[in-house]
Amino acid sequence: MKSFNQQVYDIVERIPAGYVLTYGDIAKILGRPRMARFVGFAMSAVCETDNRPWHRVTFADGRLWDGQWEKVQHDMLASEGVGFTADGRIDVEKYRWHPESMAAPMNLRDMPLKF
Repeated sequence: MKSFNQQVYDIVERIPAGYVLTYGDIAKILGRPRMARFVGFAMSAVCETDNRPWHRVTFADGRLWDGQWEKVQHDMLASEGVGFTADGRIDVEKYRWHPESMAAPMNLRDMPLKF
């Protein structure tokens, strides 16, 4: 069985260029809608040498990561055609990726958590 973090990364790897998901979106896809913070913990473990498109995960209000990675994330998203509001946020509704279904399959929802 895959760990929670690996399940998060599997979803992040599927987000196409020019789209974003929020931490809460990923938690919902996993069938764990109250675990957005844990998605954030999983994403904070991704390092700069990782090939996963970490930059496509944002806060629900369109804010980017704080700190040293904010400009990098902004530039990477802008290069993919993602637009920003005057205050530097993403219009999440406009750029949100809508996979086939935001609901997890029942077998995934019933899986025990493994961290």
